Amino acid sequence: MSLVTAEMKAKAEVYYGDEICREKFMLLLSEIGLPDGLLILQDIEECGYVKEIGFVWLKHKQKKQYRFDNILVCYDTEVTAYVEPNKIKNLTGVKAKEFLIWITLSEIFVRNPPARWITFKTPVGLSKSFPTSVFTMKGMMHISAE
Repeated sequence: MSLVTAEMKAKAEVYYGDEICREKFMLLLSEIGLPDGLLILQDIEECGYVKEIGFVWLKHKQKKQYRFDNILVCYDTEVTAYVEPNKIKNLTGVKAKEFLIWITLSEIFVRNPPARWITFKTPVGLSKSFPTSVFTMKGMMHISAE
C-alpha cells in the first residue's frame, strides 16, 4: 500500500520526469544538510514534497541497486520518508546489504553538523556510520535493476 495518498499529493509540490525530480531532490538534500547522492535514483517518474510535515517521495519504474564504495543499496519502486534538518526518518523502500543479508533502513542522520559521518539506523535500533564523502554523486555507481 502506498503512503502517497491523494490527500498528500494535494498538499505537495509534485514533479514529473527524471531530470526535474533529481534536481529537486538533490536540492532538498542539500537544504537539509545531507549528501547530494544519498537517495538519488535514475529514471524517476514522480517526486513530491509536503513541506509543512516534511513528507517526501520518489517513484520510479523498477527496483534499482547502487553501490556506494563497499555499500550495496537497493531502492524499491517507491521510496518515502519524512525529512528535517540533518535527518531522514520513517524511511521506506530502502535496504542495504550487510554480510549477505538485506537490512531495511529506517533512519539516516548526521550528528553535530558539519560532521563528516552519516549514520544509518534499522527499525530494530542497529546502526552503522560512514564518511559522508561516500554518498556524493561522484561516489555512486549503478549496479542493476531487479
